[in-house]
Amino acid sequence: MNKIRKKIFLLCSLLIISVSMLSVVYWLYPQDQQPQLESTGQSSNTFNSADHSDNSGPAQARDAAFNSTSQMDTEINCKLQFNASQKLVVNALTRDCFEYFISQYGERNIDEIRQSFQRYVAKGFQASEQQQILALWSRYVDYRKELSKLQVQQPAQESYQYFQTVFNAMHDLKQRFFSKPEIEGLFGTEDIYQQYTLDRMQILENNALDAGAKAKQLQQRFEQLPQDWQDNLKELSKLDDLHSLTAQIKARNGSAQELRDMRVNLVGEAATQRLEQLDQQRSDWKQRVQSYLDERKTIVDSNMSASAKDQAIQQLKQQQFQSPQEQQRLQTFETVHDQGGTLPFSN
Repeated sequence: MNKIRKKIFLLCSLLIISVSMLSVVYWLYPQDQQPQLESTGQSSNTFNSADHSDNSGPAQARDAAFNSTSQMDTEINCKLQFNASQKLVVNALTRDCFEYFISQYGERNIDEIRQSFQRYVAKGFQASEQQQILALWSRYVDYRKELSKLQVQQPAQESYQYFQTVFNAMHDLKQRFFSKPEIEGLFGTEDIYQQYTLDRMQILENNALDAGAKAKQLQQRFEQLPQDWQDNLKELSKLDDLHSLTAQIKARNGSAQELRDMRVNLVGEAATQRLEQLDQQRSDWKQRVQSYLDERKTIVDSNMSASAKDQAIQQLKQQQFQSPQEQQRLQTFETVHDQGGTLPFSN
């Protein structure tokens, strides 16, 4: 299992955030808490384990018997809910509860985790509720065990098709263990995000589209997200798309007009103008630095004494970069240049 997790972490590095967010480690590795971009507030006809507990004393004292060593200073994240008909509400909170216990793996084996969770449920819930919780819990643990064994042949270069295959395999696995409403409740948030990320990858890899068309389709796909998702992902998605499409245009020596059209489609006219101003500032800085380095090389290659060279270079630096901030920034560029590195200019 650990070997598979290491492989998943390597795959994750290809995505998050450029495509960060579609990481296989996020899919396959137990997490104490999953990011929640939607409200999971409890309605008036639902309640959690705290309402059922017949224990007395501080919550942490009650939790200690069920926590692993690394969780001793934490409160159990287990807000299971039931509706007015006493039916278990299957949602992201349910999964958070299950994952809290599963995250103990490594400190405890699976059987110990199962027993600990069963004792926890027995202390906090009525018999009819226990039956519902433990039935779903048992299937969830079996699902997680099978998920860790999931094998998808890895191509030489990861692509949209590869990650779509992984996503499909995971979905098929979910259908083996859960009903459609259960899948929606347990994995709905995750599936929305994963599908969105896959759709973005597909657009970015579509060579039939120019950068402007890609930007337009990316924006259209973003607008299909629920409003609360848009609010949370707006800047992140646009920055990621902007970076990817800009890199594609520059890699094939695309025109300035193509770059501008892409930016307008993706971030609008006002933001495009600000980006163009930033481009101009970077271009001006690049010219100043390159001019300084060329003149400095002339001094270094001259027949002057070492002390005279140092004095001339210092004078040149003060003439062309007068503020302390610019001189400090220049020093970074000088260091990279002198070490044979690529100057961090915006190409």
